[in-house]
Amino acid sequence: MNGLDWAVLIGYFGVMVAIGVWSHKRVDNVSDFFTAGGKMPWWLSGISHHMSGYSAVMFTGYAGIAYTYGVTSFITWSFPIALGIAIGARLFAPRINRLRSRLHVASPLEYLKNRYNLSTQQALAWSGMLLKIVDVGAKWAAIATLLSVFTGVSLNQGILVTGAITAVYCTIGGLWADALTELGQFVIQLLAGVSMFVAVVLKLHDKDIGFLGAWDEPALHGHGKPLVGPYGTVFLLAFLFIKLFEYNGGMLNQAQRYMATGSAREATRSARLSAALWLVWPVVLFFPMWMSPLLVHAQKPDGSDSYALMTEQLLPHGLLGLVIVGFFSHTMAMCSSDANAIAAVFTRDVAPVLSKRARAWGERSGLIAARMTTVAFLGLSMAVATQVDSPAFKDIITVVIKWVAGLMGPIAIPMMLGLLRPFRRSGPTAALSSWAAGLLAFWLVNYPINWAVDGGVPLQYQVSIPLAVSLVLYVLVGYLKPEDTPERLAVIEKVNTDGDAAAAVPVPAGAGDDVVGAP
Repeated sequence: MNGLDWAVLIGYFGVMVAIGVWSHKRVDNVSDFFTAGGKMPWWLSGISHHMSGYSAVMFTGYAGIAYTYGVTSFITWSFPIALGIAIGARLFAPRINRLRSRLHVASPLEYLKNRYNLSTQQALAWSGMLLKIVDVGAKWAAIATLLSVFTGVSLNQGILVTGAITAVYCTIGGLWADALTELGQFVIQLLAGVSMFVAVVLKLHDKDIGFLGAWDEPALHGHGKPLVGPYGTVFLLAFLFIKLFEYNGGMLNQAQRYMATGSAREATRSARLSAALWLVWPVVLFFPMWMSPLLVHAQKPDGSDSYALMTEQLLPHGLLGLVIVGFFSHTMAMCSSDANAIAAVFTRDVAPVLSKRARAWGERSGLIAARMTTVAFLGLSMAVATQVDSPAFKDIITVVIKWVAGLMGPIAIPMMLGLLRPFRRSGPTAALSSWAAGLLAFWLVNYPINWAVDGGVPLQYQVSIPLAVSLVLYVLVGYLKPEDTPERLAVIEKVNTDGDAAAAVPVPAGAGDDVVGAP
């Protein structure tokens, strides 16, 4: 990087902070901070939903998969996400929006107290928060890895810089700042992605390879196959189910985008826009990664540095800085949205249970608590980021695929399926059994069994078995021990129908006790 690249990067950080300061004026209460008061346009929500779904891991971990295996990086990652969101546009988006509009909650998990019971809500809240700390830690490590390639700064310094900048704008501006910065980041990403795509096409032309002829090169032998290596049919199906839950609200931050729109119909339109972007745009981003074996020789065994090396070689200064800004835009978008979601869960679901004082928070004190929680979450995730390369995690892509995907089902299934009428018989016993057995299955297939079996359990089973165990138990226990009380059925009906908005009874701040059965 030279002075021009640094100017682009510093200018980007300055704009992000400025948007946060401007958004501060739009945040008057907890509802504004966590759900934009239900006033976010559907198109902004859709772009924000898309941008908050991936990070610099795409340019490190998934770039390594593209370098090693080829197009399977798209077939087993962004395609399942696009399909999952498209299904969720009808299945989950309108129902999650009604959590805010009909139940008047500010956290995606706030309704679980009435849908199941307090124990279920707390189990899902605590496990979701802990998983998010690890997940976001991997994202910080990914962007710091890229920063070290271009600038030579250490991993810890990179984590500190990106985390501090993100903390400023998302803490003072809430979800409005997240969405508006993500809109700006989308524009930057568009320019950076197209620039890299054009640079690779021109380089292939200079090598007399051509756009289509590249696939015949020996270095790309087998890279055109959709399912190769550990990424087979079982992995694809498991990932589709995981992403159906994760990207429609199971990881909490995407649920907030649906809640932020003005109506259930607008939430559906938001999801459809995000699904379309996931289907089309990653192809542009992945194409340079698929061609990378023809242009660079990765120094890391997993190929995770291939995209960064290719960027250094192909782009002139200025554009290099723009692409680096694109890396930051992905990571900061996801991490800031995750921080806001976890702050909502802690202040609305966890703190009122831990403290009597929290149950009495007013608008001002609740808003201060939300901002303090956001800072605390970012600090913890940054601390975890420094340990991503330790033996406990092994590497970035292990965290993202094995840990996050493997643990997603046990946490998301009770939350997401609890919204749907067909699962109305499943109550707190089914939810807690599903959650606990899924976590146990994750531990068994990743650790004790992995240690005992030569070569370990294949990746597709590491991520699919916990999901399958949770899903089967949730349905089976609900059938054998139905707990569909009138109060719980009333909650389900409220999120499945628009009804008369005036009939919805507000939830006291930090509680949620009086929604069901209120006159």
